[in-house]
Amino acid sequence: MAHFAKIENGIVTDVIVADQDFINTGALGDPTNFVQTSYNTRGGIHYVPNSNPPEPSETQEKSLNKNYAGIGYSWDGIGFAAPQPYPSWTLNPDTYLWEAPVPYPTDGGNYTWDEATQSWVPVEPVV
Repeated sequence: MAHFAKIENGIVTDVIVADQDFINTGALGDPTNFVQTSYNTRGGIHYVPNSNPPEPSETQEKSLNKNYAGIGYSWDGIGFAAPQPYPSWTLNPDTYLWEAPVPYPTDGGNYTWDEATQSWVPVEPVV
């Protein structure tokens, strides 16, 4: 069994688990509208399932289409990309991940993006 994204007009409308042979029967519609996606792929790298911290697989043959597809993701024939989170963010053409114009702070704190100021703002802990 594998995961397949159903694509309509370049957008993922569903993600299912099925065998390739079943997809090929056309029982769910045109088989060319279904693209295999790998649950353990992110940014073009396939990771060992359930590894913590994430560990890249020894071989990358299971790395499919840049990212695991989700409903609402776009598909351009090369990779899956999540919807753009903020207007200022740009899509990395290698990883198909969105990047802020300012790198996330590396001081170990928690931050959220503020589009108005184009900056990372510390998140106050909930007491």
